[in-house]
Amino acid sequence: MTTTRIKTLGYTCIAATLLLSGCFKEDVNEALGTNNPEISIYALRNTFKGQEMVLEANTLTDANHIRGLVVSNHAGKNIPSNCIAIQNEWRGQLRGIMLEVNDVDRYRLGDSIDVWIDGLKLAQKNGILTLSGLNHNNTYIINRNNPVKATPVSIASLSNKYDDYESTYVEITSDLVEDPAPDAQIRGSRPVADDKENRVYITVTEQATFGDESITPSATFRGLVLKENDKVQLRLLTYADMLYPSGKLYAGWPESFEAPDKPKGSYNMPDIGNNVIFQTGEWHLNQSIIGNTVGRDRIVSGINAIRIQQNQAGLLQMNFDLPDGAAKVTFWYGSYYDDPTSWFVLEYSTDQGATWKQAGEKITDAHKNAESLQAKQAIFMMDVEGPVRFRLNRPLANNAGGRLGIDDFAIYKTYNKPINH
Repeated sequence: MTTTRIKTLGYTCIAATLLLSGCFKEDVNEALGTNNPEISIYALRNTFKGQEMVLEANTLTDANHIRGLVVSNHAGKNIPSNCIAIQNEWRGQLRGIMLEVNDVDRYRLGDSIDVWIDGLKLAQKNGILTLSGLNHNNTYIINRNNPVKATPVSIASLSNKYDDYESTYVEITSDLVEDPAPDAQIRGSRPVADDKENRVYITVTEQATFGDESITPSATFRGLVLKENDKVQLRLLTYADMLYPSGKLYAGWPESFEAPDKPKGSYNMPDIGNNVIFQTGEWHLNQSIIGNTVGRDRIVSGINAIRIQQNQAGLLQMNFDLPDGAAKVTFWYGSYYDDPTSWFVLEYSTDQGATWKQAGEKITDAHKNAESLQAKQAIFMMDVEGPVRFRLNRPLANNAGGRLGIDDFAIYKTYNKPINH
């Protein structure tokens, strides 16, 4: 039995994917009395009204170029062969667009490029908004090796707001709708769905160089958002875009700490043994309460989160087992409001809570609201067989610190490891 903490991720609703910021076409240089020559992808997409158009500066309020970050990679051969995807952000609006080029090998993932758009064509090709007519004379590579970060997004957002995400690099953490066989190849188009039956298809084409690799029942999938035959697709760039593989999420999880059987507004309630029943079962909340203060508690979903007391030995502990072991545990965390940080650990028990073992390394980077209003997600990969339970333990020894927020605790089943093809 082994357990390893792979990574703690700080996810935000909009990832800081690009520091280059395109400007909206109405932005005016007041000092010079001239319009800005750069247009954002957001604004450029808004000029398209369904019919092919030739871009001209005089119809774009004198704008004549865009800048963007290349978020495609042809090494995996899983995107259109003659296109690259770029994205940029303007005033919090991240947008992407496909560029049809005749020299795809010139461009690399992470390139920052400038594109002269005057005279280019803007049209939908195979259902994807595309700029065509590019060559060496109207594109310039500003610099290379910029970081490319995937934007975490929900299935519902991709399904219902496709145009906002088309040709951008995103990630979804989800189960596949249908369990693959233990040796199933990743090649194909497989749906992932939410509880509202919104669907997105994890797609690896027949031409993809990594199509013979294995796929797992659940993972974090990263890739480009495209569409084919009205189906929203997530096209992986390489096999490395399937992260944190595991068995499926247990039914009824994640635990979001809503609808408790008893109120728990005091950190120590000996009359109930500090035990509260939530949707997944009974949890022990030692020096912990159910917090619902918006903007202070780390509420990721619903109206509640767990708040662990400051300068106390706190526990958030399952009083029940899950039968099929665990391959992965995730949860969201952060300091309460602007309290100072404190470290804590994930622990597990395979003997009904008689003894506990630490899973991976302790977490030391719970952050204040002043640093970010968004909680961070911790992801622990492991291989624990048989009945198991978990807890978050914040020991008192050498650990003076502020209050700690926790929400959306998720546990994924073990599974038959795939065969590498």
